[in-house]
Amino acid sequence: MSFRDYLSEARSIFDRLYPDNKITEIDYEGSTIVVYTKDQNLFSQRDDLARQIAQELRRRIAIRPDPSIMSDEKDADQKIRSLVPEEAGLKDLYFEPDTGEAVMEVDEPSVITNSDLIKEIKSETNWSPRIVRAPPMYSRTVKEVREYIRDVKQERKEFLHNLGIKLTTPLMPGETWIRMTALGGHREVGRSATLISTNNSRVLVDCGMININDPDQPWEEAPYLYAPEIQPFSSLDAVVLTHAHLDHSGLLPLLYKYGYEGPVYTTAPTRDLAALLQNDYVKVSHSENHKLSYESKQIRDELKHTIVLKYNETADITPDVRLTFYNAGHILGSAAVHLHIGDGLYNVVLSGDQKFEKTWLFNPAVNRFPRVETLMLESTYAGRDDYAFTRLEATNTLVDVVNRTFDRGGSVLVPVFAVGRSQEVMLVLEDAYRNKLIPENTKVYLDGMIMEATAIHAAYPEYLNRDLREAIMIKRENPFLSPIFKSIETRQQRIDVCDSPESKVILSTAGMMNGGPVLEYFKTLSPDSKNTLAFVGYQADGTLGRRIQSGANYVTLSDNGKSTKFEIKMSVENAEGFSGHSNKRELLNFIAGMQPRPQRILINHGDGNKCYEFAKLIHAKFGMEAISMKDLETTRLY
Repeated sequence: MSFRDYLSEARSIFDRLYPDNKITEIDYEGSTIVVYTKDQNLFSQRDDLARQIAQELRRRIAIRPDPSIMSDEKDADQKIRSLVPEEAGLKDLYFEPDTGEAVMEVDEPSVITNSDLIKEIKSETNWSPRIVRAPPMYSRTVKEVREYIRDVKQERKEFLHNLGIKLTTPLMPGETWIRMTALGGHREVGRSATLISTNNSRVLVDCGMININDPDQPWEEAPYLYAPEIQPFSSLDAVVLTHAHLDHSGLLPLLYKYGYEGPVYTTAPTRDLAALLQNDYVKVSHSENHKLSYESKQIRDELKHTIVLKYNETADITPDVRLTFYNAGHILGSAAVHLHIGDGLYNVVLSGDQKFEKTWLFNPAVNRFPRVETLMLESTYAGRDDYAFTRLEATNTLVDVVNRTFDRGGSVLVPVFAVGRSQEVMLVLEDAYRNKLIPENTKVYLDGMIMEATAIHAAYPEYLNRDLREAIMIKRENPFLSPIFKSIETRQQRIDVCDSPESKVILSTAGMMNGGPVLEYFKTLSPDSKNTLAFVGYQADGTLGRRIQSGANYVTLSDNGKSTKFEIKMSVENAEGFSGHSNKRELLNFIAGMQPRPQRILINHGDGNKCYEFAKLIHAKFGMEAISMKDLETTRLY
């Protein structure tokens, strides 16, 4: 059916099921049919009707109040504040006229949701309340992203309207086919990008970079974006982002610089974390006088066109592709991408980076899907020599490193990724402090973007595992707010910490030591054998971290604009087991427990021949087709 056919049928169904509907307008916003009505009962109490019509049309339905019946925002503000009980802890209240929603940020949502207050607010104001939990930690990123989305609401409304028209474009006649093209991250780690093409649409999954600390040659660090399959960018129908790490999200704004104007689908925390990391990339590039792949304007363009979905929520993203996100267990908001292509024709799952184990932060990756014919699976730690360290081993090693270093009067420097790894290490150190496994005077300094990334974690507790979620939301025992953590905000504070003779733990970005504030601490601490450099994450080939980990005695770094040789006398140790990636055993268990079992598995995201060897192992163990594609190769799926 065409765009107008869907809207006409929606109206006829409403007329049949709810004759006195007082509908004033029906329109599209993306894949959602939006119905505006002057009937208060229809928009405030008939969610059952919306669900019934959505099932008939196989389209999402949203019923909203017509703007003409909504109270003035000032009057509605006063009325809502007078109705909300003090124990709910109302922190912020703002209005979104385009959706007819009054957004209430509260400490205790259950005080409102477990009462008749929502109906009362609708009745008194003709606004639809949306209740969200107020972040227990202040996040500048979350606040600024939400404010920006509100500032551009009119542009977004027009964009979503046009997208809705595009999504109802009739399918092209002729043979149906599905192809997958490897544009980056295949038989390598970094610059992840995979294109799914059908005879009707093209969907890009991820657009990352290899090494953000050498951006003088941005196109050499990028996926194969010059390949004819993806050119011009304006012909892409959709981009799907699995998670925020820059090797998956780092060059997404570049698409908008060179002509892409379509949607980006991701989860809400991934949207915010990606904005944080991308803006930091621009900031670092400016400060180091590197060539820039894009500017902040393109990051804002990306945000303006981003459509967020929750886990297990399904949306049409092209006329013949439906998208559902599932928890991938890797970092906050990370998702496996389930693409349902055609009317029951074919199903592809791109797992992204994933962890098939409950961690300190997240539940294990989901491996049960409605249907899946082809699975794309990572292989970062699937090599023959990749030893599988446990979370308990990682914990014990790190605690032991801290105690031994403190005993000899030294300090521990831990290079970390701002998102994911740093929060896990924080939880381990907080638990060790609380249980008196490390000295009671321990101070843990956090430098780089760690505290801001942690605040974003606290803003989305529903994405954390149950134990941590309950600690933050119900018990009000937020481990990230422990007094042992001290945030470093200025260069002078960094100098003071470096000069202090006290034993301390320093968590600092970047995780592979190819830039960032970690280098300032390293330059100060490395000549003293009392200190320890503790690696808790993967060190890629060619990075400074890998060179030091491999036993380098000296490294040459820029110091006040001059190349200076630094001797490494500090102890270098590895606390392995913190990885957000599945090891080989977990990957095999993921496949073995999949329901349904895929017909084909494509292996990516692994160094060298690791992808190829793991594909051979899967074929031998499970008897299914397993392929390790190279970058620029295309596989026909159907």
